[in-house]
Amino acid sequence: MNSVKCIGVLTSGGDAPGMNAAIRAVTRTAICRGIKVKGIYRGYEGLINDEIKEFTTEDVSNIIQRGGTILKTARSKEFMTVEGRQKAYEVMKAEGIDALVVIGGNGSITGAGLFAREHNIPCIGLPGTIDNDLYGTDTTIGYDTALNTIVECVDKIRDTATSHNRIFFVEVMGRDAGFLAQNSAIASGAEAAIIPEDDTDVDQLEKFISRGIRKTKNSSIVIVSESKKDGSGGAMHYAERVMTEYPQYEVRVSILGHLQRGGCPTAADRILASRLGQAAVDAIQEDQRNVMIGIRNDEIVYVPFSKSIKEDKPIDRKLIRVLDELSI
Repeated sequence: MNSVKCIGVLTSGGDAPGMNAAIRAVTRTAICRGIKVKGIYRGYEGLINDEIKEFTTEDVSNIIQRGGTILKTARSKEFMTVEGRQKAYEVMKAEGIDALVVIGGNGSITGAGLFAREHNIPCIGLPGTIDNDLYGTDTTIGYDTALNTIVECVDKIRDTATSHNRIFFVEVMGRDAGFLAQNSAIASGAEAAIIPEDDTDVDQLEKFISRGIRKTKNSSIVIVSESKKDGSGGAMHYAERVMTEYPQYEVRVSILGHLQRGGCPTAADRILASRLGQAAVDAIQEDQRNVMIGIRNDEIVYVPFSKSIKEDKPIDRKLIRVLDELSI
């Protein structure tokens, strides 16, 4: 018989719209089933420092529509050490927490996997990241909202690009995954997307210049995934190339930055987060552990941590062709 009497829930890493909806779903589902819930503030750092409060249904009232996370979030260097995780385990036991729900991205779920293995604790992950880069789930909490935010911004930028006959390079998040760039380019009618999954950077830029500007267009928008960890790539890199190689064109750069993380979650993100939050409690009651809750073909799935964080999520190559053919 399942012995879980109390579930801890935390958000970790970068915030994503819909995290509050997930917190609400975990809390209310658990309480409905007679299980206590304790909210852990500031992620793993808060777990180490015992920043924990027992939640009631009222604590999660009126939050489903709010962006960010009421539990706050932080990156914890201490939790990356064996000693830090041991301290977190001792706090967890002292608080009477039997299982942990971690809402976050790749790094957060990696931490949950290490913690679960070292201390034999049921840990369930919920994919909360705007990058949509976790393997095993069709979409992640926050991705739809971020995508809509980008499209709204690009629509406004296009007004200026057209008025001044300029090329705009718009940089979006997604250092290692081009889902935001590729799909926002299609949705906003952009002329090109430069993404990390396509390593023919020079060819991409040349193709855009030759097909777009040289033939029929006086202004264009290119969506670019942010620069890599080594500083290469990014909107500035491509803008500088155009200024050097094609000085006849006027170029501007717009880096959307953290604007993409904010705002009220869309209906799609609220529904996704609610479904995944409820499923996290299901998984705990089924004695599941070390799994991320995902959604595939509109069905809830359990994805082992080892797969969700170690395997690369492939982008649909057909999307590249869609953008190619529609941007002529």
